[in-house]
Amino acid sequence: MRMTDIQRCGIRPGRLVEWTLSPRTLDIAAALPEDSRPPAYIQESHIRTARSVREDGLFVPTWLGAAFDIPGPVDLDVLQEALRVWTLRHETLRSGFRWSGDAGDAMRRFTLDADAVSLHREDVGDFPDATELTRHLQDRFDSVADALRWPNLIYTAVVRADGVSVYMAFDHSNVDAYSIYRIPADIHELYAAGVEGRTVPRPRVGSYVDFCEAERADADRVDGGHDVVSRWREFIRRCDGRLPSFPVDLGVAPGGPLPEQRLLREPLVDAADAAAFEAYCRPYGGSLVGVLAATALVVHEIGGEPVYRTVVPFHTRSRSRWSESVGWYVGGAPIEIPVARAPDFPSALRAVRAELQANRRLARLPIDRVLRLLGTDFRPTSPDLYSIVSYVDARDVPGSDHWPDLSAYALLRVSYGDQVCAWVTRLREGLWFASRYPDTDVAHKNLRLYVERLRGVVTSVARPRSRSRSEF
Repeated sequence: MRMTDIQRCGIRPGRLVEWTLSPRTLDIAAALPEDSRPPAYIQESHIRTARSVREDGLFVPTWLGAAFDIPGPVDLDVLQEALRVWTLRHETLRSGFRWSGDAGDAMRRFTLDADAVSLHREDVGDFPDATELTRHLQDRFDSVADALRWPNLIYTAVVRADGVSVYMAFDHSNVDAYSIYRIPADIHELYAAGVEGRTVPRPRVGSYVDFCEAERADADRVDGGHDVVSRWREFIRRCDGRLPSFPVDLGVAPGGPLPEQRLLREPLVDAADAAAFEAYCRPYGGSLVGVLAATALVVHEIGGEPVYRTVVPFHTRSRSRWSESVGWYVGGAPIEIPVARAPDFPSALRAVRAELQANRRLARLPIDRVLRLLGTDFRPTSPDLYSIVSYVDARDVPGSDHWPDLSAYALLRVSYGDQVCAWVTRLREGLWFASRYPDTDVAHKNLRLYVERLRGVVTSVARPRSRSRSEF
């Protein structure tokens, strides 16, 4: 699925229908006792950050979503049942948090039983203008899929004679990109079964709520003297006491207000170049290593920093029971690439491979647990603690071969932030690039330059006849 924002996913006019959790479900949830399973550290950090930023007077939507089509005349009753059954598979979607304690600062979980969950459908009305419909959907998703409310999910469908376009939004605390990628195939399967009157065998999907409890228990057994914590301590010290930002000028004044962001998204290279790039990088660990090595070289050219420091996101779905689960299964590992001593692509590849081999295991311990153990004051003033460059190969996701035909997109909400978050996704049609970054002239110039030079590195590797000897 191409990653984009809601303004660029091809919304067409039609009749809008939406589903939220029913008033009956909300009444049951309000009376639920506490669920002893705690939030994951990443969930807690996300929600506390949202509250901190809100207290500073800024509303920063952070939802993720999915968009895809279902062709042909669509039975909305069957679609509603498909959405309900899919929701019940994933316990995190019927679990939320309340603030409690004397200071109202403790997060306590509650979780609905599956039989307590039902959906309420509302026919919102006709939207003959696509721009107005897009604006309405974004406003609605902002208000419902909000980290500081529950429920924080919403499903919608734009109904037309030739089919429907489904748009779904979730607060980030319950989903990651891989969760979003699986949605179109899952909903299509359930809808088709409903139309045909057959039952879909219930898959054995692990609960993200259970994962949160297990991961937190493991993390809480780690103390400040652990080797992983020591490694993070030294990394942050070399970053001047901070987590790393994107090492190019973004035109953001230190200590100033949180800037608005903008989105840059486009194809990076086609399928042939992506395959050739992967083949070249495979001896060093594959395209992830290649993208990071290319980034290290490019940002050194732009910003001049002798060492490229970043936190690399890795999934934490370490067991097969989590493979189909909806949740936020992401950790981070720090790496440092001495670009001044790795001036060409092969030497940068070797440096990245060595760093990932040495440090990938650090992603198993949540960064927010590390920061607590370090005792550092990281009071969040931005939704992103650090900048990232992420790489995901999505070609093996079920249904990925149908994504172009179904106009399937993974949706990002681009709002405010002072960091650069970039995602490179391997699709069947090639490499897709998306990034949100501060909306300044300087940042736009440097991000545009970064993408062009990143593309240049990839194509120089993929097309050996066109590269000069000096590039290696």
